[in-house]
Amino acid sequence: MRKKSLFLMLVIGNMFTIQAQEKKENTTMNPFFQAYNTPFNVPPFDKIKNEHFKPAILEGIAKHQAEIDAIANNTQPATFDNTILAMENAGELLANVNTVFNNLNSANTNKEIQTIAKETASNLSAHRDNIYLNEKLFARVKSLWNQKESLGLNLEQAKILDNAYKDFVRSGANLSNADKEILRKINGDLSLTSLKYGQNILAQTNSYELVIDSKKDLAGLPQGLIDAAAADAKAKGKEGKWVFTLSNSSVMPFLQYSSNRELRKQIWNAYQTRANHDDAFDNKANAVALANLRGQKARLLGYKSHSDYVLEESMAKTPKNVNKLLNDLWKPALEIAKTEAADIQKMMAKDGIKGAVQPYDWRYYTEKIRKERFDLDEEELKPYFSLDQVRKGVFQVTENLYGIQIKPIPNVPTYHEGVTAWEVTEKDGTHLGVLYMDFHPRESKRGGAWMTSYRSQKTVGGKRVAPVVSIVCNFTKPSATAPALLTFDEVTTYFHEFGHALHGLLSNVTYRSLAGTSVPRDFVELPSQIMENWAAEPEVLKIYAKHYKTGEVIPETLVNKLKKAGTFDQGFTTTEYLAASLLDLEYHSQTKDITVDANAFEKAAMTKIGLIESIIPRYRSTYFSHIFSGGYSSGYYSYIWSGVLDTDAFEAFKTTTLFNPEKAKLFRTHVLEKGGTEDPMVLYKRFRGAEPSIEPLLRKRGLDKKVDSVKKVKG
Repeated sequence: MRKKSLFLMLVIGNMFTIQAQEKKENTTMNPFFQAYNTPFNVPPFDKIKNEHFKPAILEGIAKHQAEIDAIANNTQPATFDNTILAMENAGELLANVNTVFNNLNSANTNKEIQTIAKETASNLSAHRDNIYLNEKLFARVKSLWNQKESLGLNLEQAKILDNAYKDFVRSGANLSNADKEILRKINGDLSLTSLKYGQNILAQTNSYELVIDSKKDLAGLPQGLIDAAAADAKAKGKEGKWVFTLSNSSVMPFLQYSSNRELRKQIWNAYQTRANHDDAFDNKANAVALANLRGQKARLLGYKSHSDYVLEESMAKTPKNVNKLLNDLWKPALEIAKTEAADIQKMMAKDGIKGAVQPYDWRYYTEKIRKERFDLDEEELKPYFSLDQVRKGVFQVTENLYGIQIKPIPNVPTYHEGVTAWEVTEKDGTHLGVLYMDFHPRESKRGGAWMTSYRSQKTVGGKRVAPVVSIVCNFTKPSATAPALLTFDEVTTYFHEFGHALHGLLSNVTYRSLAGTSVPRDFVELPSQIMENWAAEPEVLKIYAKHYKTGEVIPETLVNKLKKAGTFDQGFTTTEYLAASLLDLEYHSQTKDITVDANAFEKAAMTKIGLIESIIPRYRSTYFSHIFSGGYSSGYYSYIWSGVLDTDAFEAFKTTTLFNPEKAKLFRTHVLEKGGTEDPMVLYKRFRGAEPSIEPLLRKRGLDKKVDSVKKVKG
């Protein structure tokens, strides 16, 4: 007995020694557990492996919790430094690993990463609840908030104190213990369901291929698209055929140019029924579940609906204000869309096609009408929009406005071979930040375009800690015979995302929670959307729009055609966007659980607003990732709200000079550098001198003749 006990003790002791050694080795080998030894302290992507994520996430949670416990259990009276500032600076390991992990899960994912995301979702949700439902911690925050007027705080300090208090209250700190447990369950379910929703869309998008093996079925398609489809087919082991996918850079030009109506219908139906096939990747139940869980959470917290909860912290403030803007625009946009549909109907009749205009007809016939009406063919433009030239144009516009320089840094590790890294500096060489750019679609990347951060800007000891940001897109790929040639829509997307990047890169605040894009959702699109305005200006087009073969600057005739066609098809564009925005609000303004399935709910919502059958919402319920897995719930309207801001803001340049240095300085210092330090309307008025007018937006979209009212958007 004694010998056996001694033996067991030796075995157990050896086990603990081995485990300690393994933990030490894992800690030593895991790049998240040590300082980044890289240029500009960017993440060491070349050393990060999938197996590093879960241990780092769990250790990050443990360390952050220990830091939070120390703050909550501090026996000294609460002060700004020992409570608010301590919370601001806590959780560095978790923040580092989460930013890398979440960004890779969107831009370069795989089955292992997706599995880790599922496995750690509940841990992360519980950890957040453990912070915001901590009574001792909230008591310290509340005590400071109650005496904030007498603390002598500066503007930023007052803002992060106010944000902290609101975060606790809006996260359930005032709930009873029983309701806190209900909230924990809701938050856990939301986390997992949202994750599953996004993964289902990616799986469905990647699973579809339209394979063409006959040249006659390529009729109408531009050669560049044909070459890209041939390259995709070869990569998939189908050489000699052509493969079209549900990536926007493939499906949208196919719908725009293919003269084979049956094939357009086929790929369109695949596109608009993603995650809607009653299979393992179906999102109908997930969409309803997410809307209901959010509604339950909002009501538990004392709000009428999820929209009331979300919009409280926006510029719009209430669902009523959002609905007013959307409905004021809806009527004129729909009226113009109906006129556009009638024009399409006439052209279809010429082709001998009877019956109503179908959604898969719209882009094809719109392109034909554009060519007939303005003598403008999108394919005429693309040779002047090579990706490299557009990039130079974006950089030049940025330099002209803000004086900053952007140069490649090839020695910086990236997360994929297709990603490039750039250093951004002031004109005098002062380092501002690092920018990653990731342009082309792949199966490991979700669709769409976005900007994100790997490190937010902050100030430590009086020194600015520079940000690391990234823009991710899904632009047309280069082919065997030509570089990546962009559509004008892709050109404006590039300018858009770069505007977001500037918001992050030029941030100059003290606290990272206020940095860059940490602003209300309906203000965050202002810096991105204002950049789009320069893309189409003739003066700017002459800078970057150069033929990829000859170097010839885009002819004046093409520039004029592009300008004349500026408001063409805006009825459709505005209507499909507004329909999606109204669908978002319909889901999230419910005061009771939705009891019908997503298809029925969506149909009822679209019938209520009178959407015509030839147009569907820009995003349908089962693939509306913005609102169900992307953080835009009750906020998709923000693009049009910010559209009012950006068109009004651009007027400051348009009515003076395009690169007005005084206006650019004001926009930089009062918008781009300020992040979330003050109320957005206060910042905007400092730049513009007044609240924004809606009239520039109406003119830009060709809606001004249809609207007699709505002069201001109130903040």
